[in-house]
Amino acid sequence: MYKEKFQDYKDIFINSKKYWLIYLLLITIMGISTLSGRNFQNPTFEISIFIIVAILGIFCILFYFSHNSEEELYKVAFVIILCFGIICALIVPICEISDEVEHFTRSEITSQGVLIPHWTGDDVGIDRLYNHTDEGKYSQALNKDVGFETIKSLSPFNIDREKTVFDVEWDTNKIDYTKMIDGSAFEQNPFFGYLPQAFGIFIAKLLDLNVIWMMWLGRICNLICFAGLVSLAIRKTQVLKMPLLAVSCIPITIYQAASLSIDSMICGLGILAIAYFIYLCKSGEKSIELKDIAIFTFVCLLLGLCKITYLAFIFLLLFVPRKNFNFSKVLPISFASISIVSIIGILWSRYATPALMHSWRSKLNYVNSGDQIAYLLHNHGFAVKFITQIFTTDLGAMFYGVFNFFSSASKYHYASTYYLIVAMILLFLIMILLNYPEKNNFNLKTRLGSLFVLLFVYVGTCFVQLLTWAGVGYTGLGINTRYFIPLFALLPIIVNFKFFKLDKSKFDNYSFIFIVAFMAALILAFTTKYY
Repeated sequence: MYKEKFQDYKDIFINSKKYWLIYLLLITIMGISTLSGRNFQNPTFEISIFIIVAILGIFCILFYFSHNSEEELYKVAFVIILCFGIICALIVPICEISDEVEHFTRSEITSQGVLIPHWTGDDVGIDRLYNHTDEGKYSQALNKDVGFETIKSLSPFNIDREKTVFDVEWDTNKIDYTKMIDGSAFEQNPFFGYLPQAFGIFIAKLLDLNVIWMMWLGRICNLICFAGLVSLAIRKTQVLKMPLLAVSCIPITIYQAASLSIDSMICGLGILAIAYFIYLCKSGEKSIELKDIAIFTFVCLLLGLCKITYLAFIFLLLFVPRKNFNFSKVLPISFASISIVSIIGILWSRYATPALMHSWRSKLNYVNSGDQIAYLLHNHGFAVKFITQIFTTDLGAMFYGVFNFFSSASKYHYASTYYLIVAMILLFLIMILLNYPEKNNFNLKTRLGSLFVLLFVYVGTCFVQLLTWAGVGYTGLGINTRYFIPLFALLPIIVNFKFFKLDKSKFDNYSFIFIVAFMAALILAFTTKYY
């Protein structure tokens, strides 16, 4: 039996030779495009990581071809996300991801069994100082009796954020459980968005590991949860499996998934919600039961509680073909689901909005939502500028963000403009999302409804940023691609041009090679930038 299995794997290795050679060529080209002169001074680490991702990529390709069927793609998704995501979790510098320090604080508090952080002190915010070169000011802020109770071991993660473990000495210290007050902990976010990270931190505490493992295990457990949600989504949907996998594995998605951020949960739940919507649309006549509506409603509710504008996903129910339902009162039940999600969402926002004041955001004196709305209503030119901007410059920045991670504040910042890789990813996404060779045509109502929801979430998120981030009379929205990752998965439902007649099987094979290569490029970019 073992001899037969060995022969099978040998045959797969030989038969897939063309594909893994293309993979090696791709990562070589993309890897070279990330290099700078600094990388040639001591290239040992860069070469080592290149060899690791090369071997790992070949393994993933062989695993794909040994499970090369629609029914088993969900297994492949889980494996490749973990393989490259774990390396990303380990190699990305200390709390380098946007707001990861604050997500870390909330995760640690959750690991104590505290599901809702307790604000101490008067009802005002506290400055959250991120300047890692000014330890004195940072310590002064933490010593104020205003904020959330966490542990002292989190302090150096803020001071030395964006450094690697090779640049600090405290990473091997034991966890210090001395109580400390921290000024921000994402109190406004739901507790379940931090359960995976909290579990990883809890394991690090339970095993008495070094302090760095709180971050690493928190990231890895968050990644495992994301991989599970994506795997479930790909298993559930009848069509568009490869496009969903592509959206789940573009570099910005893996970057967020392998972090302590709640964005990992948002991306996973968003992709699962869309997969379930596709399942409802492609089910046979009179096959949708009440339990299916309940599950979809629950997923949309969890997603919307994590990011309020995504509550709009529940409206997708209205665009499922009515003939698919196994009961007559389709509209009343659909509107009941929409009402439940909307009411809970409104009640949650009434709690979450004041909770925003319990963070460094309350010190952004230039932000005033009331004044911004008044300015918007009395200055029509400003409203036109806002709409124009979000569909031009902001939209362009959002597409460019598929491979743009690095903070301009980083002391290692020398280049974050990877034009070659960005162009390759965007061309790939155009092909797989807009020209996927599968007979999966959705009716006009479903397509227009999906477009409506996409625009509602996009414009709604930009509007929320206008009120909560931009100064009065200004449109600096701080828009980031990570806010909109699930929306990419709606595109193949809305549009399918069929510009080229392609063989689906071959297209899927080549698509998978590019998916793995882009994840490898993510690892290589971080290696050449920070190490």
